[in-house]
Amino acid sequence: MASPPSLLPSAGEDDESQREVYEQLRQLVSTYPTVPSGLDTPYYRHPDGWYTFLPAMVSVMVAQRHFTARDTDIIIATFPKCGTTWLKALLFATVHRDGGGAGGVEDDAALAQLRARNPHQLVPFLEIQVYVRDRAPDLSSLPAPRLLATHIPRPSLPASVAISGCKVVYMCRDPKDCLVSLWHFLDAQRPEPRGDVGEDFRLFCDGVSLVGPYWDHVLAYWRWHVERPGQVLFMTYEELSGDTLGQLRRLAEFVGRPFTGEERAARVDEAIVKACSFESLAGAEVNRSGTIELMEEPMRNAEFFRRGVVGGWPNYLSPEMATRIDEITESKFRGSGLVLPTMMTM
Repeated sequence: MASPPSLLPSAGEDDESQREVYEQLRQLVSTYPTVPSGLDTPYYRHPDGWYTFLPAMVSVMVAQRHFTARDTDIIIATFPKCGTTWLKALLFATVHRDGGGAGGVEDDAALAQLRARNPHQLVPFLEIQVYVRDRAPDLSSLPAPRLLATHIPRPSLPASVAISGCKVVYMCRDPKDCLVSLWHFLDAQRPEPRGDVGEDFRLFCDGVSLVGPYWDHVLAYWRWHVERPGQVLFMTYEELSGDTLGQLRRLAEFVGRPFTGEERAARVDEAIVKACSFESLAGAEVNRSGTIELMEEPMRNAEFFRRGVVGGWPNYLSPEMATRIDEITESKFRGSGLVLPTMMTM
């Protein structure tokens, strides 16, 4: 299988007009309320009620204007640090698998791509990889299915995503583990790491976090799944960790690429699970030493592979902190029908 066409911006005839759009939106976003983020730059509050940094918010607005979804698209949506990298790898390997031909599953071209490229290169984010650098690239010529990803909250998604009927795969995670992972990720960006989660915990509980509030983000996609289960698949990191093979088969069925009896007999699905495991992805040379550009800034691929475990939060959160998050979760989700796997033991 050839490398998938690049979805990243390229030069075009309308560069000047695109720069003007970005500049107009930067001026608009600069008028929005701000709150401290814990980093050098503040979060801006979108009119839909969520927070992020100014460049990312501008890119979301450009995507709203320019992205036209197709019914063959498959879009991963997540709150940050909820297993996005893992899900991207699983989706890419599932959709583009070829079985390896005569060479067997070990020669599968999609798995070879995963050994050579970071999952974020194969399934790019709309708002932090595609609509960046003052560009609004034309994606209409790309072959189907286009695999894309986003952290954009449901109310601010480009309208064409819902209208087109394209497939949306949403995955969330226990908010305690999510907070800890997000804290580690952001702390690595600070000139002087805090080494303590306390302030980030307070902001998280107040709903002030990247594309937060966390609970609003999860609930909006959950309700969309309840309304349109054929369009929106709802997954959890805990279920994927506990039964990776079963959840992979569920994902494959949802996106229209179910594993055949012959493929199961040849253990193609098991090979994908192994190739996309934390150990395999983190151990790939590209992810140990490579970099990727997100929001116009280079990031080490290794930063996307910390531990990959369920239930690591007790090492960082006090019992009182955990109780506070659990209380908010129970209150916010009450009456929605959503019960996260970790809530069953509360």
